Formats: sequence, C-alpha cells, structure tokens
Amino acid sequence: MTLFRVVLPGFVLLSTSILFGQSAPAADLVLKNATVMTASHGTIEHGAVWVHAGKIAGVGATVSAPANAQVIDATGKWVTPGIIDPHSHSALSNDVNEATSPVTPSMMMIDAFDNRDKALYQALAGGVTTELLLHGSANMIGGQAVVIKNKFGLSRDAMLFPNAPRSIKFASGENPKRVYGSRDQLPSTRMGNFEVMRQSFENAKAYMASWDAYNAKLAKKDDSAVAPKKDLKLEALADVLRGKLYVQIHCYRADEFLTEEAIAHEYGYKIRAFHHALEMYKVADQIAPENTAIATFSDWWGYKDEAWDAIPWNAVMSMRKGVKVALKSDSNDHIRRLNQEAGKMVHYGGATEDEAIRMVTLNPAWIIGVDDRVGSIDVGKDADLVIWNVDPLSTYARAEKVFIDGDLFFDLAAPGFGTPHFSGAMHDGGGFGNDDSENEDGD
Repeated sequence: MTLFRVVLPGFVLLSTSILFGQSAPAADLVLKNATVMTASHGTIEHGAVWVHAGKIAGVGATVSAPANAQVIDATGKWVTPGIIDPHSHSALSNDVNEATSPVTPSMMMIDAFDNRDKALYQALAGGVTTELLLHGSANMIGGQAVVIKNKFGLSRDAMLFPNAPRSIKFASGENPKRVYGSRDQLPSTRMGNFEVMRQSFENAKAYMASWDAYNAKLAKKDDSAVAPKKDLKLEALADVLRGKLYVQIHCYRADEFLTEEAIAHEYGYKIRAFHHALEMYKVADQIAPENTAIATFSDWWGYKDEAWDAIPWNAVMSMRKGVKVALKSDSNDHIRRLNQEAGKMVHYGGATEDEAIRMVTLNPAWIIGVDDRVGSIDVGKDADLVIWNVDPLSTYARAEKVFIDGDLFFDLAAPGFGTPHFSGAMHDGGGFGNDDSENEDGD
C-alpha cells in the first residue's frame, strides 16, 4: 500500500491510500444507552436510536429493532443530530466571490466546489454533516449556493444534498461599498447599494413582463410572437421574485434589516435569513413577525465597523423576541467547533441546552429548507447522527463517530484519518473560508 503524507494545521498524519473496508452500512443499526439530545422533543437519558436503511426508525428509552441489528453501546456518551452549518465557504477556495459586478445571481457555487478540500474533513471531524456553501459578500446580489451532505471521500455529486431548495446570497453594508467604491464604481455608499438592488429587480420585472407577453401571444397562436433573448442574470432574479430561491442576506446593522425587509415587501419576495445579524437584538420585535431567521456568531465583536455594537447576548435576546436563531461558522476554523459555539449560548443569555443544540441543528436546517429531513432525531428523518464523548456543549466534547444517512463517515478510533470512505490526497484550499475579513470579501 502506498503511503502519502498530508499536512494539516499544527500536525502531520500518515495514512494509506486504501483505508479499511468500504462495505455498505448495516441495514439496521442501534445506538443504545446514550444521552440522546433529539433537538425536537427533549433529551432522553439512557436512550436508544434505531436506524433502518439510512433513516431513523425509532428513538426512545427502548426501540423495537430486529435482533440482528448492529449495536453500538454508547454508555456514558451523548448522541445528537448532525451539526448543520447554514453559512459556510468551505471547499470554495478563492472562487467564493465573482467580484466583477455587484449583481451576479447566475453564478453557481457548485462550479467552485472542491469535494476533496481538507476543510470538509475538518468540519466532519467536528460533527458537521450538512453545509450551505454560499457565495461571498462582495456583491449586493451574489450567486446561488450549493447544499452538501458532508460525505467526505465520495464523489462531488454524491455529496450534494438531494433536492435541497435553492438559495441565493445577497450582501448589504460595508463589503459591496468597499469592493466597488475602491474602484470608483457604483455602489460606493449604502444609498448606492440599495439603488443597485432596486434597479436589478426593476429589470427583472421588465424581463418577466416581456416573457409573459410572448407566452400570451403563443397561446393565441399569434404569428408575430418573437421570444425575448434569454438572460441568465435576469432569469435568476425572476426566480427570486417568483419565490423559487431562498434569499440569504449578509447584513449587520439594525437599520439595514428594516430596509431589506421593506425592499422585499416592495418586490414581493421573502427573506429566509439575515446572516451575521449582530444588531438584531435592537429590532428583533420588528423582524420576528416577518418569519425571517438569523444565522449569527456567538461572540464575534469589533472586527469591522459594523461589528462595534455586537453583544454576545444577541442570539438569545433575539430568540426570546420570537426570531428563529441559528449559529454559523463563516470560517474553516469555527466550523470545527460549532458545538462549543452553541454551548456559549447557555452562558450568554441563559439558553436551555435544548435551545442551544437547536441553534446548530434544527434551526439552521430550517434556514436551508431541509428541516423536514435533517436537524433532529425524529422517526422518518435521515440518520445523520453524532456520538460525542461528553456533553456536546462542553469545551471538552469531541465527535467520536459521525453517521450520515446511517453510514459511518468519521470514526475517531479508526486508523489514519478515521474516514472509511476517503483515500488519496486532500486538497488545501489555502485556509480560505471567512467572507468577512478585510482581505477576502472580494479584493
């Protein structure tokens, strides 16, 4: 067997090009005697989870699994749903921003996705099973996201989350101002930002009207009907107006949340979530009725002008006012310990453990639009599960085993990287992953 060496930050690992067997997962699997944090219906002490054919078939103090099921005794361990990151740039390398125009909705992040990036492995080892990979924040209207299940070691297409809703990334505030203002281009102010957005939707409305007129002529068998020119940018914007794309908005300031909601009302689309949202605590009572969630940091502060009013109580304060709150990474570093970020919410604001675990499981699943399939340990959902050595909200917690669709994708006790499906060399994306640093937004 051929040895290869991969350098990861701070350490060197040796592995073989062929790891231990890649047999199909057992038809039935039971995790028993664990503290099961379901994220939807409380915590079960000395509980069990039964997995059948990749789905959760039973959860409770006991389960009715067949006698020949594979059993893992998780005595003294914790089991949670897989961690879900609703704002990641992992595996997109330096292709995260198409910073040549402030409006690029036809860009597809799947075209930048490198399924062998080591950042995916690091996230997997931290219990992350689903990620929303977003365009960066250089543009007022960026590109379309890709949703992955972190089945590291499989092919690119095998890692795509089946039939996940489409999302698009918007960004307001300092980032588009800086990128285009530094070139003496529009937009260079907040006024310019929102003018660019409104004009884009006016263009999309005109485009939709031209196609409506054409289709009406076709219906009447009018020989004068001439099809308008297909425009990928305007097609994508039209899909926003049609409600076919979830709108995910990079936005920090309280006043801008209100402006973004007003524009959404003006043009008839819904905002799925504000990302970063560090000043949501100021206007949460006004945003909650919109059913717009937030994907925020636990305690990042002061790293840019828009972060001066950040407080670590933001997430819980906003949640208490009715806003659905998720925590996210926006970082190849933080993605490895989102469980710890959730733990901070118990300290900052007094969230319950159930509320904290939902911030990194069920709530981000809702933001992505896949909460009917993942995010909690409920019968019928995908068996995306993590076994932890201690309470996952502890700084001492480590993911010992990570299952996706009932298949083991990370095992801390296994040789090499602990990845049954990975062989070969990992790619180094250059440490990229944070779309909020001064040097990475679009410069």
